[in-house]
Amino acid sequence: MKKMTVLIASLLLLLSLAGCGGGNTVTVGTQTFTETKILGYMYKYLIEDCSNLNVKVKTDLASSSFVLNAIKDDELQIGTLYTGELFNGWFPYKNTKDPENVLQQDQKGFMKYMGIKWFDPLGFENTYAFTIRKDVAEKYHLKKISDLHKMAKNMKLGVDTGWLERKNDGYDAFSKHYGLKFKKVYPMEISLVYKAVENKQMDIVLAYSSDPRIKAYNLVTLDDDRKFFPPYQASPVALNKTLKKYPEIEPALKKLVGKIDLNTIRSLNAKVDLEKRDPADVAKEYLKKQGLIK
Repeated sequence: MKKMTVLIASLLLLLSLAGCGGGNTVTVGTQTFTETKILGYMYKYLIEDCSNLNVKVKTDLASSSFVLNAIKDDELQIGTLYTGELFNGWFPYKNTKDPENVLQQDQKGFMKYMGIKWFDPLGFENTYAFTIRKDVAEKYHLKKISDLHKMAKNMKLGVDTGWLERKNDGYDAFSKHYGLKFKKVYPMEISLVYKAVENKQMDIVLAYSSDPRIKAYNLVTLDDDRKFFPPYQASPVALNKTLKKYPEIEPALKKLVGKIDLNTIRSLNAKVDLEKRDPADVAKEYLKKQGLIK
């Protein structure tokens, strides 16, 4: 029965990604958070604008590791990933926090071990950020993560579900690095953490630094004073054999390299998260304004 359940689940996944590897169709996969969806649709419009390819966008995939494995297996062909992914054990790596060194290891390692091209960064970093209400930060004089030492044991922490599972930059490694243990840790969808801390359901949450809701909800992020988190520069990634099969894809994706800074991605995220607009519409509008598509 267990084997049958696994088989059915695998077949459903393949069906959901149908068409990714055949004909003149490629599929972009995105994680659950907003900017990956906006970027995914940007890739679609850029590629379709300069080729005869049909590009599908598959949104709300569970995690970056899911996206990576699906690209490696040619169930997806394109995605967005962050340089800190290096530290999740995909291949041997040198432990460093230098952004350029981390990027170079990503580019060499993912090509060698998984046949995936890691492009140069888009121009912004989206790192994890411990986030609290402004009134709490002011009351207890909290400015950096180390300031939580006396309080953590009495605090409820809300985090992105995937972070709990990460070995080298997840909760267990963080607890050892800072010597902190929270009263209880609640895994949740990343889009829910901001309201949870604003409404006092959580005392502190782990947010994404590029999310506009930090500012919109008048929240404060604590400085990673002991430098736990590695660099998380965003880059397009693509299956190398797909790039060779369809050479028009690479120059299309490169049009975004170095062009999207932190303020830009926050502004684009705000249009979706706060104004409730469709990610596809936001992506197309931005590309047209920049003169990147017709």
